[in-house]
Amino acid sequence: MEIYKDLNTPKNQKFEELLNSQLSKNKIEEGKIIEGKITKITEKFVFVFIPGLKSEPIIDINELKLIGLKDEASIGKTIPVLLEKIEDKNGEVVVSALKAKKIKGWYELEKAYENSESIIGKITSKCKGGVIVEHVDTGSLMFCPGSQISDKPLKNIDHLIGVEQKFAIIKLDKIRGNACVSRRQIVSSNKREDKAKIIEKFKVGDIIKDAVVKGYSSFGCFFEVNNEIDVLVHLQEISYSRVNHPDEIFNIGEKHDLKVISIDKDKLQIGCSIKQLSPDPFEHISNYEIGKQYKVKVEKITDYGCFCSLEPGLSTLLHSSEISWTKKNIVPKKLFKVGDMIDCIITEIDKEKRRIAISHKLTVENPYQKLLNEFPEGSQIEGIISSSNEYALYVKLENFDIDGFLHANDLSYTNNPEEELKKYKKGEKIKVKILEIKKDDQKVRVGLKQLSKDPFDWFKNKKVNDVITVKVISTDNKGLIVRPEECELDFLIKKSNIAVNTSDARPSRFVGGERIDAAIAEINMEKRKVSLSIKLLEELQNREAVTKFSSPLSGKNLPFSSLSEKLEDKKKDDK
Repeated sequence: MEIYKDLNTPKNQKFEELLNSQLSKNKIEEGKIIEGKITKITEKFVFVFIPGLKSEPIIDINELKLIGLKDEASIGKTIPVLLEKIEDKNGEVVVSALKAKKIKGWYELEKAYENSESIIGKITSKCKGGVIVEHVDTGSLMFCPGSQISDKPLKNIDHLIGVEQKFAIIKLDKIRGNACVSRRQIVSSNKREDKAKIIEKFKVGDIIKDAVVKGYSSFGCFFEVNNEIDVLVHLQEISYSRVNHPDEIFNIGEKHDLKVISIDKDKLQIGCSIKQLSPDPFEHISNYEIGKQYKVKVEKITDYGCFCSLEPGLSTLLHSSEISWTKKNIVPKKLFKVGDMIDCIITEIDKEKRRIAISHKLTVENPYQKLLNEFPEGSQIEGIISSSNEYALYVKLENFDIDGFLHANDLSYTNNPEEELKKYKKGEKIKVKILEIKKDDQKVRVGLKQLSKDPFDWFKNKKVNDVITVKVISTDNKGLIVRPEECELDFLIKKSNIAVNTSDARPSRFVGGERIDAAIAEINMEKRKVSLSIKLLEELQNREAVTKFSSPLSGKNLPFSSLSEKLEDKKKDDK
């Protein structure tokens, strides 16, 4: 080895030059793909020769099976391998044909990605979030997200598994060695090319026959033309009348004629119009007058009303609130059907907003006005109980399709309202008194107790401090329940109003049935309120006794009773 230490001699310099030239020629470096020549094939291994290496590396035969080269392998044939190590810990050369193929495949993917070229692949299996795609040329595995499989939702993709097809590379991670591909881009691109050819068939002004309603959104309606392209009719191009949403006019599957009004070749979109197929009906709106009655045709029925036409193209909405005077929560489809001709009165014409308002109920007399004319407030009328709830009855008035509201408090002057309400059943005939008619609000209030004399009228000629005789009905801790003589109403004398002396203000002093006098402490005819008090009666009686029986000389015999008079006299003398 001493010969290699001294490089100053001509022999050693020549040897170094020859050695370097040979190494640079073979370019043996770890991590590079090089060509190896097959020299020997056994049952388990394949031996390859690589110039510049000290020994022949060995490749496992199973590795060639994985990359599909086993059948092609023969002595003398060259195969690409990756030189992993020139010498491992055992002194052997380590190479890999599988890794060489993967790296070459990655280079091809990079090239296709940089040049925006599609690749040929096939879906091999499903995985979480998408599918695994194998690159046909190199065997590299790539990921295709579920959203990138097709341009429309697919319930089943079994027909796509194993089929060679084009994919677009949408993402490459060189550090991690991951690739993400898309089938959707290829499908959409093909459709775009086909769509461009279809659009070339149309021009502005063309009339499209029998386009089918495919769907709608808040801004317009989509139609399918000849099963090959979808076109849009914008909301403003549906009708000359105001349209809030296409579903007010169209139903899925209907056929309509369209007029092409715009073509965008960049966006591959066709805009159409329906209203431009007919003249603007608002040009002769002067033929119609507010307040006059016209026949309208029901075109479409919704939950909130009917869309009707005065003439073709001149549409208007008959709102559910304008269908009937008396029916509430109307379901229009139960009253009308498409194609019906009904009478309506025009209530509004707004030329600027291009809006017409109509009413069906105005074609018949307002039943509330008729009721007011025939049965003014205060009249008696018969009716049938149509329904009830926990606080009122509803009475259908005779010969009128009107329900009068009868509150429980208006059933009886004396009985408990809740108990009284339970006495009446649906379908029962009763006579009531009309208390109030609000024709604008479409409300009628009736009463039953108002048909009899009000027992509270017993207090009409009474006033505060008047003394009345009452009968004790019952007693409790709150006081006495009493009823004035010849009166049907019961009143409470509170415990604090039984007597002046607190010790005597005991309800237990009374057992019931006693006749006693009490004074009226408060009376309000409008509020139907009366307060009675025995204590007030005693106070009034004591005041009267003092006034009647007290003497002017009373108290004169008391000490200093005349002191004030003497002081007054002295003041006068001093002056």
